[in-house]
Amino acid sequence: MVEDVGPADPARLRHDVEVLATGPRSRRHAPEAMVMAEEYVTGELTAAGWQVHREPFTARWAVGCTDRHGNRALPLKVRVHPRLTGANLRAELPGAAPGPAVVIGAHLDTVYGSPGADDNASGVAVVLEVARLLAARPERPAVTLMIFDHEEVGLIGARVAARTQTRSRPVAGMVCLESVGYFADAPETQRLPKGAGLVFGPAVAQVREAGHRGDFTLVVHRRSSQRAAELWRAAAARADPALPAVLLRDPRPDGPLGAAIGLAVPALGHLGRSDHAAYWNRRIPALMLTGTANFRNAHYHQASDVPQTLDYGRLATVATATALLAAAGDAFPG
Repeated sequence: MVEDVGPADPARLRHDVEVLATGPRSRRHAPEAMVMAEEYVTGELTAAGWQVHREPFTARWAVGCTDRHGNRALPLKVRVHPRLTGANLRAELPGAAPGPAVVIGAHLDTVYGSPGADDNASGVAVVLEVARLLAARPERPAVTLMIFDHEEVGLIGARVAARTQTRSRPVAGMVCLESVGYFADAPETQRLPKGAGLVFGPAVAQVREAGHRGDFTLVVHRRSSQRAAELWRAAAARADPALPAVLLRDPRPDGPLGAAIGLAVPALGHLGRSDHAAYWNRRIPALMLTGTANFRNAHYHQASDVPQTLDYGRLATVATATALLAAAGDAFPG
């Protein structure tokens, strides 16, 4: 793995989150804030030397969910959206290596009523910091950065991106940043989905042995992304040995069959709750990096999800490790 990356700057990450998480942002219920957030992200990526492309889309009769009703069970939130308009942001680094790209992405939108510091200004801030770190290197890897729209209503933007991206350039794999800034060091602060021990034995054992502390980053992967998950864990250990990484392997296959199995097995369905799932469903290897959202963070989808609840030192470790993974160039060997 390469050595000349980072370290990420906690102060820059804090600033990014504070700018983004001043209030809810959504095309549907906070459109002006969404435009301001989009302009900020575009400006930061451009200042770092990336070429940013705004990619508008319209989704018709899209099966998704509501972005209201807080933490209600997902089956109670299913909706069909007759028409949704939005826009993803795609960024490319001039002079980058040719060949299949690694996509690093996070969603920009929030649920109704939440400023979304952890969900998901933290993920967007990591993407911005990775952009700065990679642009500073003399060798520029084949990386595409994505900022997704309409994640909270059913991964709509990511579904559009996963369907259309490969038309212009092959995608080697995808790394999704989802709610990565909240940590809790006290015992019994990390909850687990019902039945998790039956399906994810090694990961659950690691959490239990550590006293159910919410002090780690969860790396959700499948067989197709096993190498990338292991490389990210090694990169995180190099950046800060004090930040544990727990690897959790989703046993489902990539493609539509995996999505169908998730509908039948709730413990597996939890693993597809962010934009990486859209890539899995297109048979593209993907990782999700997460602080486990509502299984740790009581502020999840609440008005109290504000910048001062996050740990920017550990968020910087997540950013450094992600940049190291991207710069390695061989995380998703195909």
